[in-house]
Amino acid sequence: MLNHKGTKIIETDRLILRPFRSRDAPLMYKNWAGDRDVTRFLTWNAHRSVSDSEFVVNMWAAEYNENSCYNWAIVLKDISEPIGSIGVVRIHDNTDAAEIGYCIGKNWWGNGIMTEAFSAVIPYLFNVGFNRITAAHAVKNPASGRVMQKCGLTYEGTFRQFFRATSGELLDISFYAILKEEHRSCKNPPKAL
Repeated sequence: MLNHKGTKIIETDRLILRPFRSRDAPLMYKNWAGDRDVTRFLTWNAHRSVSDSEFVVNMWAAEYNENSCYNWAIVLKDISEPIGSIGVVRIHDNTDAAEIGYCIGKNWWGNGIMTEAFSAVIPYLFNVGFNRITAAHAVKNPASGRVMQKCGLTYEGTFRQFFRATSGELLDISFYAILKEEHRSCKNPPKAL
């Protein structure tokens, strides 16, 4: 059974995962949301201006009133700026499952930052009561799949031409999941501040 706690601050060695703030919009636009390379395989287009980012951040801020909202800004401690996002994009109440979505600015690709963020979110969500955490990636974006593998998720299959990218291209999507019973550190989740 789920005991929703909402988006609490989670700290790791290099990161602070926290709720978005309205003042994050310019950095969101600059660091990742305005970059077509970042959004190429996502469900949303790159933001055209800071006002697009402001709209999204304000929408997310309103959602924080619901304790079933899990949406973190990924803040790199070294620069004290949000450089990406990670959150639950869909909750399946009947199976206590959470589907995760994430993205990070390309200046920080390949540094293990998303793996660090996702690895911190997994035990937090298991502590909330989720039994299954899922994620998916475009086959043409294998780096995202490596994050899922490093976080202990198991490959469950690929759906062919399952998703239409913002470019209009139909993409094959690979699905991964981890169960609470499979997660080695769910008994000692990172402390939410």
